[in-house]
Amino acid sequence: VHKSKLDFFCKLGYGKQDICKVLENLGQEALEDDVLKELIRMGSKPQAVESQVQPSSLKLVARGSCSTAPGSKWFREDESDSSNYLRPIVIDGSNVAMSHGNKEVFSCWGIQLAVDWFRERGHTYIKVFVPLWRKEAPRQDSPIADQHILEDLEKQSILVYTPSRKVKGKRVVCYDDRYIVKVAYERDGVIVSNDHYRDLQNENPEWKWFIEQRLLMYSFVSNRFMPPDDPLGRHGPTLSMFLSKKPVLPEPKWQPCPYGKKCTYGNKCKFYHPGRPHQAQLSVADELRGNTKVSLILVKEGKCNHSP
Repeated sequence: VHKSKLDFFCKLGYGKQDICKVLENLGQEALEDDVLKELIRMGSKPQAVESQVQPSSLKLVARGSCSTAPGSKWFREDESDSSNYLRPIVIDGSNVAMSHGNKEVFSCWGIQLAVDWFRERGHTYIKVFVPLWRKEAPRQDSPIADQHILEDLEKQSILVYTPSRKVKGKRVVCYDDRYIVKVAYERDGVIVSNDHYRDLQNENPEWKWFIEQRLLMYSFVSNRFMPPDDPLGRHGPTLSMFLSKKPVLPEPKWQPCPYGKKCTYGNKCKFYHPGRPHQAQLSVADELRGNTKVSLILVKEGKCNHSP
């Protein structure tokens, strides 16, 4: 039990020391939700998975690390994300799979379509959360399609199973939504789901703001994963800006003024004047008033012999 819990929280990026300390305080039989809450309370921050697996091949950097090892083609963590300014992606696997299966079948192919869409955009930190009991053989009341995809994504360290177990024949399932929001919040990333997580919004005011600002909804159109071009509404950022940490704004292109030096609009002119500083453009009248004031001051101080 201790090893399975340790492995699970290590996959989320938490340090072994913090996990062991919490398990000692709460006991080996503590529920995963309780362990997660205690880690949050302690202020423990998840680190890059590669930093635990291959510390000798990494550079020490400010936020995480990047491995160049052959198995990590799609899963290079913080350093790669920092360089290309793309936000980490946390996918609500159950929500995506059920949406693709028309709320009747848990379609793992839908998860694969979503992962591939973000891969093609260049995102390197992608996590999918799915309850552990989805590994079990499908039942008639909960059909699963293309279940082998879950195994493939788990091998790529993209898919993480949230814990579940059976107690006296009844399944005890940990709240996977809390893992999704927690990891996305810690990573300053984006949540991919059509769920609004209203209960978690009420639970934590910081999470409420984060969910409102970082929830990316989507649709499936003929097996095509399609997020909206305006995730926060028509007056909000574009999809590209929404998925970027530091969106690069285009530099303004100034068009030369057709009137040239004869222009009398001064600082109200919308065109570019190479001959005058753009930030301190004055109209002809303003320049005359300024020159007159300077002359009057000089006369009063006796520093000028001629009258203005």
